[in-house]
Amino acid sequence: MTSLMAWSKLLSRKRLGESCQETGVAGISAQNRTSFQRDFDRIVFSSSFRRLKDKTQVFPLFNNDYVRNRLIHSLEASCVGRSLGTIVGEEIIKRHSKSLRDYTASDFGDIVAAACLSHDIGNPPFGHTGEDAIQEWFRSTHAQPVLQQLNLQQQTDLTCFEGNAQGFRIITQKEKQADRIGLQLTYATLGTFMKYPRESSISSSMFQKYRGKSTVKHGFFQAEKKLVEEIATEVGLIRRDTNSAWWCRHPLVFLIEAADDICYHIVDLEDGFRMGYITYEEAENLLMALLQEDDIEYLGSDLLDNIKYLRSKAIHQLILEVKHVFLDSEPDILSGEFDEPLTAVIPSAVHLKEIVDITRRQVYESCEVIEVKVAGYEVLGGLLEEFITAISQEQLSKSYLIKKLLPNFKPDDDNLDLYKKILKVTDYISGMTDSYAVSVYKKIKGISLPRGGK
Repeated sequence: MTSLMAWSKLLSRKRLGESCQETGVAGISAQNRTSFQRDFDRIVFSSSFRRLKDKTQVFPLFNNDYVRNRLIHSLEASCVGRSLGTIVGEEIIKRHSKSLRDYTASDFGDIVAAACLSHDIGNPPFGHTGEDAIQEWFRSTHAQPVLQQLNLQQQTDLTCFEGNAQGFRIITQKEKQADRIGLQLTYATLGTFMKYPRESSISSSMFQKYRGKSTVKHGFFQAEKKLVEEIATEVGLIRRDTNSAWWCRHPLVFLIEAADDICYHIVDLEDGFRMGYITYEEAENLLMALLQEDDIEYLGSDLLDNIKYLRSKAIHQLILEVKHVFLDSEPDILSGEFDEPLTAVIPSAVHLKEIVDITRRQVYESCEVIEVKVAGYEVLGGLLEEFITAISQEQLSKSYLIKKLLPNFKPDDDNLDLYKKILKVTDYISGMTDSYAVSVYKKIKGISLPRGGK
């Protein structure tokens, strides 16, 4: 690829669903908020974002008030992302001062912060296990009579169900205020949100020719394909293949990915120590290796405080390393030639892998965590079985009743094609909190009965 993406297009302030770009001094509107700050605020006030408070990050939420949930993780990633975006933006503006005279370093930080804030907004209950559970059900024999009525692209959307694609659907379509469809975020923030800018049905043979992190998953459903085309055109993403919906990443995607990686690698280690799965010595040694310091002067004698102190220093160190790698790789990122996680090529990459390995063995595979994962398969599989049957076998008397339990179904929705009906079901289930999913499952299966009243 010889062409380069242009920062002036990549940072578009124009909003999806609006005809003109917001203007003002450095993007400051009449409300004394920049366009990108308004993006951040819209996400914070969305109901889908609030529901992250009761969605599993790693540990069961009902056992410990301290452990992080998806909401806290998203806020922490957003803080790291803002720092990364701002310090990178300072240098990018210096390098491209003529084309970026109307932008500030904080604009970069605000875009990355908003994208980080929403990066898990489409995740179903029970963490990443929820995604696996949905995929597994659609690949099961129970789903085959339904899948056979869909085209190949639609089938792949479901058998490879992705929280990232669901998140894009939420922020562009499902979140509504008054007559506004979606949050109507800026194209810059939407482009940065798309970690995997490709459709689900691309042939695996294509990935033998091109191997990169952006190929690992897909980032949107067929239902939102035209929206992605529009966003990619507006911000000037490079198209990888003329015959499919597949683009190079927006450069700032690498920063939200790094912020996410930094937070869950380091923070899961801290939570693992607090929960007793990782010893103090293990946590201290792993964090000290990142800092490359022989002697650290702690502020007190409390072991937990020491780990929290090391965690903060480690995050700071990783932010600086990511910044340097991004800036050094800028030309290759703008050309679409660079497609690796920044945390995989920073000087501390080996030490980060050590943290990931011990966390996987001692935390992610602990009995407590596995119990939640197993429950996720049972609950989400059971809900899909009931609701998909209800919308696909409408002649059954039970189907009539079950459909009444789908709050996002309206009388006119009976006229929708089967694919769109199924997406309404996955919208509903993905939007559930952990506890609400369990509650609905128990009631539908007759394990518990409602007591009456509202």
